[in-house]
Amino acid sequence: MSGPQISSSRVRLFKNDSVEKLTVISPAAFAWTWSLALPLIAFAGWGKAEVSTALALMLAGLVVWSLFEYAMHRYLFHWSRDWRPLKWFVFLIHGNHHAAPGDRMRNLMPVIASWPIGGCVWAIAWLALGHAGTWLFLGFMIGYVAYDTVHFACHQLPMKSRIGMALKQHHMRHHHVDENRNYAITALFWDSVFGTKITSLSR
Repeated sequence: MSGPQISSSRVRLFKNDSVEKLTVISPAAFAWTWSLALPLIAFAGWGKAEVSTALALMLAGLVVWSLFEYAMHRYLFHWSRDWRPLKWFVFLIHGNHHAAPGDRMRNLMPVIASWPIGGCVWAIAWLALGHAGTWLFLGFMIGYVAYDTVHFACHQLPMKSRIGMALKQHHMRHHHVDENRNYAITALFWDSVFGTKITSLSR
């Protein structure tokens, strides 16, 4: 493993080319992966809960994701400590994105990270709710895919609709005004709830 090597186009994280390739994912690969994975998760939960229960659990999963998204970005992705291994870990999982925010191959989370995390969430949901927990997990993962899609769009697309502009402006202020605020990507209201919304551009 090498130290951070910042170039105009890509932050190289590992000397080994095979390992380095695992840290990136193209938009096409992301789309194919989750267009197959989400229906398979739904298939795994099929018949394991009443329709009304399944829909309620999916909604709950979306809410859980929105809080997880905010907490993950605020407390893990921007964890600031002087301990060198921890600083490297934070740079590996998120700091490199701030170093090269326009890198379209790192605007989406690679499966080497998303699948293990998803597997842990699925296991927790199953332990808590049994087979019906698959529906909560599906809602959680739909929230994740929406988050990553919005994040990619914020960096790579014009987003000219009213909602799109609001999402993009919120996230761009995180990058270019104050990276210790505006942590939410999709559920923007959490920054208002927790007092981390940028309210003045003079910060």
